[in-house]
Amino acid sequence: MQLIGMPDSPYVRRVAISLKLLGLPFEHRPISVFRAFDAFSAITPVVKAPTFVCDDGEVLMDSTLILQYAEAIAVSGRSLVPSGRAAMQLELRLIGLALAACEKSVQIVYERNLRPPEKQHEPWVERVRGQLAAAYRGLEGELRTRPLTATSASISQADVSVAVAWQFTQALLPGIVGESEHAALVAHTLAAEALPEFRACPPQ
Repeated sequence: MQLIGMPDSPYVRRVAISLKLLGLPFEHRPISVFRAFDAFSAITPVVKAPTFVCDDGEVLMDSTLILQYAEAIAVSGRSLVPSGRAAMQLELRLIGLALAACEKSVQIVYERNLRPPEKQHEPWVERVRGQLAAAYRGLEGELRTRPLTATSASISQADVSVAVAWQFTQALLPGIVGESEHAALVAHTLAAEALPEFRACPPQ
């Protein structure tokens, strides 16, 4: 199996870390959607990261769908998804907030780095910043009430996604979401990044 995409993408990284946790062997091919567009399009003309090539050659896209497949084929008996209605409901809420934070961070990065300054629309950027801040406020509130797990044996998909999202935003948009107001997120991410599965998949 092959995971296609650059490790600085939070979507690629959450898949890579999750595959490690699930005990699924894979080859990571760090192909950029920007600098190696033609090479990526040879794998999938959609050129979407992450892309996942199954053992039989079938090509999957979208981190959440790839992880759903990974859960289905994992033979270790390990799952990153809790059972039970209440636990699942909270898990999906946290993952949704984390992915929203990733999406809004990416939108700001693209606006700043890809669009010419004279064409950047500041009111739209401010709206996205507000959405990003709201996502992290929601996560911080949840973590203060119910701290997440950061051990290899018990970490869940929400735990992974939240840590990956926070690291990405802080690395690409330093200062845009203050650490002092998000102490629970900071603590969780530090603990998660110390795990061997996270260290094996650095964001660079």
